[in-house]
Amino acid sequence: MNPLPDRTVILGMLITLGLVFALVFWFVRLAPSPGPALQWRDSAPLAPKSAPAPQKPLLPGQNSAELI
Repeated sequence: MNPLPDRTVILGMLITLGLVFALVFWFVRLAPSPGPALQWRDSAPLAPKSAPAPQKPLLPGQNSAELI
């Protein structure tokens, strides 16, 4: 079997590379865009939630508090 000419091999490699890039960009374009990225620091909510009322700490031996 005779080896292929250099021009044929280079042309085949360029066509293959072009097809790979075309397929990659085609599928990236068809993919739906994801929602906004979750940021580490988002802005504060518009209406702050009410915090529970502070309670007195339970001390061991009083008011049925258990020892650790």
